Amino acid sequence: MIVHRWQAEIIPSKNQIQKIFEADDLNAKEDIVEPNTIAKEIKNPYTEMRVVVSGALFVEIIGNKLLLRPGDKIIIPSNTKHTKTSQGDLACVSLVAYQF
Repeated sequence: MIVHRWQAEIIPSKNQIQKIFEADDLNAKEDIVEPNTIAKEIKNPYTEMRVVVSGALFVEIIGNKLLLRPGDKIIIPSNTKHTKTSQGDLACVSLVAYQF
């Protein structure tokens, strides 16, 4: 797993994040995790790339819990079990693409 933390003051918009995915020839889709929701553990056959647009997302991988905020990007290798959680009053919106 690789995490890239957004360091700039200005958070990228959803449209800007979409263009970053498109520059890498990836078709990103919006994923919304509702507040106080824990998604069941999943394992994808492809590498997952996810960038948080708004809200906060907790991703748990092999017992490590990571907090992702707007602009943060995570790359999860194929066949890696993980869960995602949105806590608090706001849903977490992210864009996600899979690399084949």
